[in-house]
Amino acid sequence: MPAWLAWWLAINVATVLLFGYDKAIAGGRRRRIPERTLLGFALLGGSPGALLAMGLFRHKTAKPTFRRAMGGIVAAQLVALWWLSRHLVG
Repeated sequence: MPAWLAWWLAINVATVLLFGYDKAIAGGRRRRIPERTLLGFALLGGSPGALLAMGLFRHKTAKPTFRRAMGGIVAAQLVALWWLSRHLVG
């Protein structure tokens, strides 16, 4: 398995687990995972896992600022993938 694929799979699994854990402890006494950490994992390649977790756990979907930040991350990653496909693969 290529290293990039192993990274991508690991970061996405970790992102889903972080979102799930944060949702599970929401409303309790435990310390929550900061939004910047959740967004950081998405930015590092875990955006598919973050989007999956947001829908699966219905977590952070009611926060417009979080949704906008996720949208910006996904848009930037799509642009980066497009650019890479045009300049490195072709």
